[in-house]
Amino acid sequence: MKLKSKTILVMTTLVGVLVAVIAAGNLPKKGIPESQEKRLSKSDHDPNEAKEDPNHKIIKLSQSVIKEEGITISSASPGKLRVTADLPGQVVINADRMAHIVPRMGGIVIDVRKKAGDQVEAGEVMAVMESRELADAKAKYLAAMKRLDLATSNFKRFEMLWEKVAIPEKQYIEIKTARDEAEIEKDSAEQRLRALGFTEKFLRKLPSEPTDSLSRYEITSPFQGTVIQKHITLGEMLKDDTNAFVVADLSTVWVNVQVYPKDLPNVRSGQKVVISVGNGTPDFQGTVEYVEPVVGDNTRSAIARVVLHNPDGKLRPGLFVSAKVSIEDVDVSVLVPKTALKNVDNKSVTFVRENEGFEPRIVKTGRTDGEHVEIVSGLQPGERFASGGSFLLKAELGKSDVADDH
Repeated sequence: MKLKSKTILVMTTLVGVLVAVIAAGNLPKKGIPESQEKRLSKSDHDPNEAKEDPNHKIIKLSQSVIKEEGITISSASPGKLRVTADLPGQVVINADRMAHIVPRMGGIVIDVRKKAGDQVEAGEVMAVMESRELADAKAKYLAAMKRLDLATSNFKRFEMLWEKVAIPEKQYIEIKTARDEAEIEKDSAEQRLRALGFTEKFLRKLPSEPTDSLSRYEITSPFQGTVIQKHITLGEMLKDDTNAFVVADLSTVWVNVQVYPKDLPNVRSGQKVVISVGNGTPDFQGTVEYVEPVVGDNTRSAIARVVLHNPDGKLRPGLFVSAKVSIEDVDVSVLVPKTALKNVDNKSVTFVRENEGFEPRIVKTGRTDGEHVEIVSGLQPGERFASGGSFLLKAELGKSDVADDH
């Protein structure tokens, strides 16, 4: 009987303990409401829950600040994106405006008036030579002129006599032949001087020139330009094939652009080119004038030639440049200036104008031509955005992030 009573007591105690444990499990945690507990649990354990979007921040600026800071607002719209090829190039002398000046006869240099780097005008004397060959050519021309004058005078006199039947026809023909031969000799001597570079004006003045100037030969510039090479010294004996000077007109230059095989199908004459020198020098605008039909053995590239005006001399031959060749224009749905985009946390952001202010919005970019960028998503046509001065908006966005952290 006592054993049965003890068993019942133990069972009763166990049941009581079990009921107490179950009841404790159903009670809320101390100090934490049930609803808040559920929210914390969801936040802690649901990785797919949406986080706060920083793009929803609105940067508020007064109209006066917007105006003072030069923030410009534009509407997103379609546009043409210029697809380009970036290629290396080099500035070279315009070969069509470069002359290797060679004396047309041998002689001794008695005067040198120009050196490398000097500017010359068309027809300006650069050096003077004494040439025995020239003296002989001038003397022959002067002698031929005098013989022609004498033969012409005799012919006129004998022609009158022949018309009056005062002389036989044979004598008249002999006088006429002598006159014709003198004229041929004079023409030959004249052509010799013309081949040496002397003009009609010079030939007319030659009979009145002093005899001591017969051997004087002047080396002149064929056009206005710059002396870039000089291979002549005082007292030197020059031959008729000596390269005395090299003169170049640097008011225009060529840019030889290297076109690699992958770009050759897209580069052709007439395309627009932007040439960049760097070092703060403004870019130059040009056009492809010529594309080589062959590929070089060493460079494995072809040359596309661009002719540029160079009035200030900033494009010095030998400079390496970069060329941006316009391949084609592509229509895109949204095109914005590159200045409208800012990098925020390694993402491209544009600032969209809202009623309350500017909303920083992440956008996906596409192609670019260096000045404009295609917007693939994040900005719709017609939406207004800060196209200029957005650096201030980025700074304000940074301030708001710091304030939120505190």
